[in-house]
Amino acid sequence: MKKRARERPFPVSQTALRAKAAVWLRSAAVVLVPVFLLAAWHFGDVWRGIAETGHVWQAGVYLALAAAALGGLGLLGWLILVPGEAASWRPGWLLGKQNPSSGKPDSLSRQSYRRLERIYPAAGLLLGMLYLAVLPPLSAPDEISHYVSACQLSSRILGQPSNDRFGRVLLRPQDAWVEDLDGTFAYEADEDGNLQVIPETLGAGRKLCAVLDESAYQMLWELRGGRQYAPERLASLNGALVSSTYPPVVTTPLAYVPQAMGMVLARLLGMKTLGLMYLGRVGNLLFFVLMTWLAMGRLPFGKEVLFGVALLPMTLHLSASLSYDVMILGCMFLFTAVCLDLAYEKERAGIGDIGLLMVLMAVCGPCKLIYAVMMGLCLLIPVRKFGGWKGWALAAAAVGGAWAVAMYVVNSQVVASYVTETETYVGWAGEPGYSMLYLAHHPVRLVRMFYQTLLWQSEWYHLTMIGAYLGSLDEVLNVPYLAVAAFTLGLLELAFKKPGEHIRMSLVQRVWVMVVCGLCVAAAMFSMLIACTPLSSWVIDGVQGRYFLPFLPVLLMAYKNRMVVLTRDRSRKVLYWMCCLNGFVVLRLFSVICMRL
Repeated sequence: MKKRARERPFPVSQTALRAKAAVWLRSAAVVLVPVFLLAAWHFGDVWRGIAETGHVWQAGVYLALAAAALGGLGLLGWLILVPGEAASWRPGWLLGKQNPSSGKPDSLSRQSYRRLERIYPAAGLLLGMLYLAVLPPLSAPDEISHYVSACQLSSRILGQPSNDRFGRVLLRPQDAWVEDLDGTFAYEADEDGNLQVIPETLGAGRKLCAVLDESAYQMLWELRGGRQYAPERLASLNGALVSSTYPPVVTTPLAYVPQAMGMVLARLLGMKTLGLMYLGRVGNLLFFVLMTWLAMGRLPFGKEVLFGVALLPMTLHLSASLSYDVMILGCMFLFTAVCLDLAYEKERAGIGDIGLLMVLMAVCGPCKLIYAVMMGLCLLIPVRKFGGWKGWALAAAAVGGAWAVAMYVVNSQVVASYVTETETYVGWAGEPGYSMLYLAHHPVRLVRMFYQTLLWQSEWYHLTMIGAYLGSLDEVLNVPYLAVAAFTLGLLELAFKKPGEHIRMSLVQRVWVMVVCGLCVAAAMFSMLIACTPLSSWVIDGVQGRYFLPFLPVLLMAYKNRMVVLTRDRSRKVLYWMCCLNGFVVLRLFSVICMRL
């Protein structure tokens, strides 16, 4: 019997291939050419810095960075803007119009585009690695404290000493230099043989990347290849563990699992300090991309909005750092996605869904109390999906109880101190601060502080949410205002209703989402009023726009309405423009740091 010939998939038509190539070439001409020209312009800035320092290696690194950025953006343009390869193998009648002479497609339908959740990991990893390369370890907000906390957890995982008898985190002797670049610390051994910094020498210590300038780049370049910083100082420590001068963050250790796992790998491989920090950052970036990918896949709508928020400079900067903001962002993105999926897509809330919500809230809750308000999104889920009021009450008690137990175990003493203290002292200002008892007796003062803060600090919140100032909110490491405005307009275009799009949220539900997000803002302001605002201040100190990123996606989704309807769906073009803007941002930042002498 004659064997049947194996069926082959429908061949790719030349017309379809030309159409795909034309789409990619147009995007390259419109977007990549300006990025290339700006990269060439900022190479002149890098060279001006080299003329002052003589560090020619920076030119090679910049060119490699520009090549990686442009090559990566070219790949992302193909993934985002060009219809997927699989679509071109389908019969022509599924693709739209056909060429009468060949019966093959001469156009590609919108449905043939790759799904956003399949594209996001490439975008998140590529852009995150670019930010990781340009903004080195300990340059992110409060990253030194997060570094110490991750080191503590990595030691516990390896079964090694993590804290001294006073509770301070123990660092490897080869890692102690990051807190004292100039070698001004003097040490003395405690009863266990661990080295403690003599208090009289503490004030002169300078940590790594306290100011991110050209000298920081030069130091990292000299330490490439696993070299040890100040090896003569390491020899003087005689292999003893050193107590850190920075306290660990008081929160759940789960917030540092991704960073600590990267550090564990680095320690098992015998890496020095830079390898330890960079692998910790890579672990955090991988976790963030994974959680955002899971959230994007679970969302019933608004995937492009979450994609856009994940492309903001501040989000990318945090995702490639050692900050526990990565855990908060990942958990809240996925929590939002599960709530919206149960509210608008899934027919019934299962035990696994409730368990996932419990875990996410229990992990995120102790990191920042203010995001407990996000549990209000659970009220979007109809009672019938729990099988009635009894099932709804049990689910609500389970999620709320998981958060409450986690808070009690981790933060009960901190919360109790805020509630019971009658007088507070703000260390950075050297002045008395606000207490809950004081605010209870002065409600008008509380309202006035909120009002004045919203009037005078809203611009700051917006800029620091998008990422106008990166590093430790360093105004020199700025994202130009035009780029900030472009990112903002891009988010709004992603949020508004597209032609033919169905609005899933009712007016009441949209208002409720805005109320929940508003309460998160109020909670952030109130917590900073008590924690770090002196009585002499006329606005609330300490609130940063990055605190709003966890609920920004759902807030933008609630903006969708029937009054503002876009004439065309440009979501993919907007997302690609945002990717290219990030390419420009990282190249400009590198040139700024090279000139910062």
